[in-house]
Formats: sequence, C-alpha cells, structure tokens
Amino acid sequence: MKFLHNFSKITGKTIAWLTLFMVLFSVFNVLASWLFNLSWIWLRESVTWMHGANFLLAAAYTLNRQAHVRVDILYAKMTAKKQALVDFVGTLLLLLPTCIFIAWASWPTFLLSWRVGEVSSEAGGLPAIYLLKSLLLLMPLLLILEAINQLTRSGMILFCKPPEFCKPTEGQQ
Repeated sequence: MKFLHNFSKITGKTIAWLTLFMVLFSVFNVLASWLFNLSWIWLRESVTWMHGANFLLAAAYTLNRQAHVRVDILYAKMTAKKQALVDFVGTLLLLLPTCIFIAWASWPTFLLSWRVGEVSSEAGGLPAIYLLKSLLLLMPLLLILEAINQLTRSGMILFCKPPEFCKPTEGQQ
C-alpha cells in the first residue's frame, strides 16, 4: 500500500503548486487592471479553474495527511487500536459511499458537458469546460484510492497478529 500512500502524496504536492499560480495570476490581473486598465476573462476564469482543481484534487492528499476536519475531543484520547477502528468504520460506511454517490451524481453533468463540448459562456473565456467538469469524477476516484490506503492501514492495526509484522511504513503513521 506504499504505492497508494506515495500516489496521494505526490498528487497533493503537485496540486499545491496551483495555489502559487492562483496568487500570481490574481496579482497580475489586479496590476494589469490598475496600471493599464486591462482585464481578461480567460485570466479570471483560469484562477477559478485552478481553485476548483486545487480543492477537488487535494482532498485525497488532505485525508492522507490526516489534515481533514475531525472532531478530536474523543478521537485524540483513544488508543491506536480504537482510532484504527473509527477510521476503518468511517472509511467503509461514510467515505466510500459518499465517493460513490458523488461520482454517480456527477456522471450526468460530466457526460453532458463532454457530449456538447461545453465552453465558457463569456466572450474570451476558456474553452473546454468539460475538462474542468471531469474533476468532479476524478476527485471521488482519488478519494477511493486513498480510502483503500486508509482501510489497509487501519486493517493492519486492527487485524494483524503479531502486530510487529504489520507496522505501517514510515510516513503512514
């Protein structure tokens, strides 16, 4: 499962660069507007695209790093085995069904967008909005891959005997 762990890590670190580009594009757009009274729809839309990609594609990385929102009042006081049980059950009963539902609900939007070759409704806007809408399916896919990683990690803690043969690799704790 080291592959899945590293895949989420590489994906997240790559996507994180979009934040820098969002800031640079935004600053450039503001300066061009102030100094030269210039503005481009495609530049503003590209920031929106990057924001959407950053949000959708970094979700699996956030889960991988245990940086997602969690009510830690009880969880932090639990033993490693109880935490693994919460993670295992939560992934199995909440995360996976949610990912499947998001993919199912996004499928018609994705399909229609690709079928009509959807483009920006703004003159001078970005073409190929269907590529952006593809992220609606890519996000649950990446989360499902990370869910498999989470289930494996939690399962090793819960079910391995003797536990020393099942210790997670470095960076997976």
